[in-house]
Amino acid sequence: MRIVRFQAQGSAHYGILEDDSSIARLSGPPFHGTQRTQERFRSDDVRLLAPCEPSKIVGVGLNYRDHAEELGMELPQEPQLFLKPETSIIGPYQQIRYPSMARRVDFEAELAIVIGAYAKKVPVEDAARVILGYTCFNDVTARDLQFKDVQYTRAKGFDTFAPIGPWIETDLDPLGLTIESYLNGERKQHSSTACLLFDPCALVSYISHIMTLRPGDVIASGTPAGVGPMKPGDRIEVRIERIGSLVNEVVDEMEHSL
Repeated sequence: MRIVRFQAQGSAHYGILEDDSSIARLSGPPFHGTQRTQERFRSDDVRLLAPCEPSKIVGVGLNYRDHAEELGMELPQEPQLFLKPETSIIGPYQQIRYPSMARRVDFEAELAIVIGAYAKKVPVEDAARVILGYTCFNDVTARDLQFKDVQYTRAKGFDTFAPIGPWIETDLDPLGLTIESYLNGERKQHSSTACLLFDPCALVSYISHIMTLRPGDVIASGTPAGVGPMKPGDRIEVRIERIGSLVNEVVDEMEHSL
């Protein structure tokens, strides 16, 4: 099942993508008690939004074996975590704004885990039950500011630095999926979620022992090798097998606004 969040008739709604042309509206956010309504929308008549509204985005650094090898870094013994603010979220085809204080802004293709139930100190073997599904994510990063600041808040926290979508795929085994990024049509990243050091269930369990995860929260599970810079005018696409494609354009923040 593919869960979408969309704008139609001046309001935002959640829905189920029934086929390429039809969306069934849900009675509310896709959590406990939500029902499919009889109302239908044509896909061509709506605008897709970010598919969830998280209270927080938990990022995971250095979680692909090939990325660690690319950087010549030792494999972490535990997940390396950071937070991105919910104000950084944008949806499919919205614009990534290149901040004036940055000199290098990178793309990072990632598999995002969307939480579907309150989760606190969840054992690994029970973690799958609190996962609603998976989607594409771009962990946009001002690389020069990351190196300058050492910690990640500024480099990863700018408005528009968390593109997510296009929908949440609920019927999916997240292991062994091809993950890619394309910059202006040229493939830059090509790997598999089989290369994850800590898989989705391990991440959910670990993070839930640190902080409570709420329905709609997002875990960005890390990026494989091949990250690189973008510039205004570029088109960046994240593709994940059996999920779909997330496309965004980069613009100069001084010349454009959302």
